[in-house]
Amino acid sequence: MAKVIFVAFAIEDERQRDFLKGQSLNTNSSFEYVDMSVKEAYDTGWKDKVRTRIRRSDGVVVLVSKHSPSSSGQEWEIECAKEEGKKILAIWAYKDDRTTLGSVRTVEWTWPAITTFINSL
Repeated sequence: MAKVIFVAFAIEDERQRDFLKGQSLNTNSSFEYVDMSVKEAYDTGWKDKVRTRIRRSDGVVVLVSKHSPSSSGQEWEIECAKEEGKKILAIWAYKDDRTTLGSVRTVEWTWPAITTFINSL
């Protein structure tokens, strides 16, 4: 059964989110997941809508980049996931960017790391 994953990312890293989703569809990955990330910014009531998506998710993948520290939306999504008791996997969105966020432990983006996380949900 496919796992439901919310992907938290800074809007500047939307292509990396697309890459994560595409890579899972176009490889022989050992898992499936349903992407619950927000495709468009919500104008009003976005926090309620996002919280609902996070609640319906089995876990949260956070794409961390140099844009993350200034992304108030992504920061809120991470805190919401914690409040909702969701397991979180934070991965670096780019090979040459090792930005850290104090709120999550970040690891290298590898399929074994993602597979282990999703299989643990």
